[in-house]
Amino acid sequence: MEIIIKGTKIKITPKIKEYIEERIKSTEKYIKTNLPIIVKFEVEKVTEHHNKGNVFRAEANIHLKNKFLRAEATREDIYLAINEVRDRLKEEFRKYKEINIDRKRRNAKL
Repeated sequence: MEIIIKGTKIKITPKIKEYIEERIKSTEKYIKTNLPIIVKFEVEKVTEHHNKGNVFRAEANIHLKNKFLRAEATREDIYLAINEVRDRLKEEFRKYKEINIDRKRRNAKL
C-alpha cells in the first residue's frame, strides 16, 4: 500500500505523517487484492477564526480496479479526524468486499 500525503494550510510534521501511515496501513488487512493500492490522503486546516478555533479536515481517496473509495472527516483535533477517516475506510472496504462476494455467488449459481 502506497500512501501519498498532502497538507493544505498545515505543515505535515514527521509525527503526523507517521500517525497517518500507521492508521491507514492498519486498514490494508480488510482488502485483498493483487493490485497495488494507492491512497491519496489530504489533511487540511479549515479555519483559523478566533471564535471557531482550529478545525481540521482529513480525506482519503482510494482507486481500486472498478471502484473509487472515499472517506472524509472534520474535527477540532487532527488526530481525531485521521481516526475517523480510518473507521470510515474500514466500512467502505467492508461494503466493497460484500459486493464482490455477492457477485461471485450470483455468477456461481448460473
